[in-house]
Order: sequence, then structure tokens, then C-alpha cells
Amino acid sequence: MFAAAEHDLDCQWGMDDFVPCLVASELVTNALRYASASDDDVTLRLGRTEDGALWMGVQDATYELPHMQEVDVISEAGRGLFIVDQFARCWGVRPLAGNAGKVVFAVIDRQ
Repeated sequence: MFAAAEHDLDCQWGMDDFVPCLVASELVTNALRYASASDDDVTLRLGRTEDGALWMGVQDATYELPHMQEVDVISEAGRGLFIVDQFARCWGVRPLAGNAGKVVFAVIDRQ
């Protein structure tokens, strides 16, 4: 999945792939870890905003809202949304109608 996204970011959209792939990886990992019963419940979508930034959204089947955890300097986990927050112009959550899940999104500026 990420190899295809890297190719699209680099060739089709003219963006370096490190930051977008890092942010996408964190969003997808969070969805798989905390918000899905199976891998089939998670969908990654990429698009462009009107000003040319990269929009990415990860849809999952739960309506539980994600939240940033306080970073534990010893732990190897719990930094996903902190990383997203540091690299994205903005990020947020859009609940889907009928408690069908949510989309966690991030907008990344072109470097």
C-alpha cells in the first residue's frame, strides 16, 4: 500500500514522500490498532486541497474519537497523533452518519 502511495506522491504530485508517508503510517496504524475489528475496516484516501496541499483521510468503522496521549519518554508507543500534529498543517476527525465510523484526516503542505 505505501509503496504505491510513495510513487504517486513523488511522481504524480511532485512531493517528497517522507512526511506524507510518516503521517499516513501513523494514521493507519492508529486505526488498525485502536479502531478496527479487521484490516478491511480501514481505508486510506489521498487528495489535494484547493491550495495544492495534500489531504489524507483514514476511515475506520468505530466512532470513538482519537486523542493525543501524554508522551511517556520511556514508552515506544503513544506518539502517533503527536507526530501527526507536528508535521500536518491541521488534522481532525469527521464522524460518519449513523455511527458508521469516522475519518481521521490530516493536511500536509508541499515542502
